[in-house]
Amino acid sequence: MKAKINTLLGFCFSVWLLTFLMVSPVMAKSLPSENNDPYQSFKGQVINAATEDPIQSAHINVKGTTISTISNSDGEFSLKLPKDMTDALISISALGYQTKELQLDYFKRADVIIAMQESVQELDEVSVYTKGDATGLVRKMMYNRDANYVSDEALMTAFYRETIKKGNRNISLSEAVTELHKQPYLSSKDDDISILKARKSTDYKRLDTVALKLRGGPFNALYIDVMKYPQFLFDVDKLEVYSFTYNKPTKIGARSLHVVDFKQNERDRPWYFGKLFIDSESFTLVKAVYSLNTDNRRVASRMFTSKKPNGVKVHPDNIQYQVDYREKDGKWFYSYGKADLEFVVNWKHKIFNSRYKVHSEMAITEWEKSNIIIAENKDFIKPAIVMVDDIDGFADVNFWGSSNIIEPDKSIQNAIEKIQKKIMD
Repeated sequence: MKAKINTLLGFCFSVWLLTFLMVSPVMAKSLPSENNDPYQSFKGQVINAATEDPIQSAHINVKGTTISTISNSDGEFSLKLPKDMTDALISISALGYQTKELQLDYFKRADVIIAMQESVQELDEVSVYTKGDATGLVRKMMYNRDANYVSDEALMTAFYRETIKKGNRNISLSEAVTELHKQPYLSSKDDDISILKARKSTDYKRLDTVALKLRGGPFNALYIDVMKYPQFLFDVDKLEVYSFTYNKPTKIGARSLHVVDFKQNERDRPWYFGKLFIDSESFTLVKAVYSLNTDNRRVASRMFTSKKPNGVKVHPDNIQYQVDYREKDGKWFYSYGKADLEFVVNWKHKIFNSRYKVHSEMAITEWEKSNIIIAENKDFIKPAIVMVDDIDGFADVNFWGSSNIIEPDKSIQNAIEKIQKKIMD
């Protein structure tokens, strides 16, 4: 189990610290220009009806289709649909809230606000979750992968975003529309990713001559799919290395969910802990939120740091992951992945250290089952790739064309605006 965990962390989430950054960039294929845009755009915000707080990671889905998007940390979202789709029904769902369904006409007004009511768990439902063995429930969840998850190859469109902050300042922004060739959940084949369109900007002056290179790009968020890659967290044959206990149940819409807390038993190395949200009827993993304890700094540093200059110490300080799944036609599929990594960099002759935060997320915006025939010249990226610098993309408001994307957070939007201002100046 330890070897498997080290493989994932060393392969996907390594940070290279270099005095000079020299990389082979991802080359993005340009999408066709759309002078006569056949798409219509809608924007809005999802909030808690009682507190008016924004709801992050709410899924906005066009009923009867695979078109979807997700709300950002400010609860804001944008959705693009074909103009000939005039009577669509939009479903909005979030963990702990009642699902809402609204006609498309509702989104044609200005300042669209969607207020979500919190779900209420009845006492007789709570008793269901306190019976039985939580480990047995997780084992059943793993054994039911074939029945619960997509068993065909799928061709998915996904939006990926990666940001790096030094302190509270954004120093690097990367975004991409990707094509994801998703393999069946029980297949031993790994998923493939190609870049359709991408842009990036980095302010290297704020790196104090030290550049962080996050290896993996979109793979950072993809490998969080624990049902496709269970060996990286807990395999069905190695559940004994974890302790599982029931927590208070919750809901997504009318769907009741078991909530199971888990912790790794061995604590001599960095260890995982978190929550699993499991459907009470089908025993499907609907959501997982988990972290890596890095109190053992010496070992954690070796796991994450591939290369660094002399006189520099770097250690991970806060590592968090999230994966969401959605259901269509009785089958579940990977819908959203997020990784937040925080690193502390200490220079030998400097009094103060530097703190870097790396955030990456990927949301599936459309997909279809497909018997995929891969062209011989198909440009798939490698997990060790780095996104290309393309500062011009951030100045073009029509850069993404018809692609559904995640709205940028306010802090990211401010950074983008500064970049645009520099270009104009």
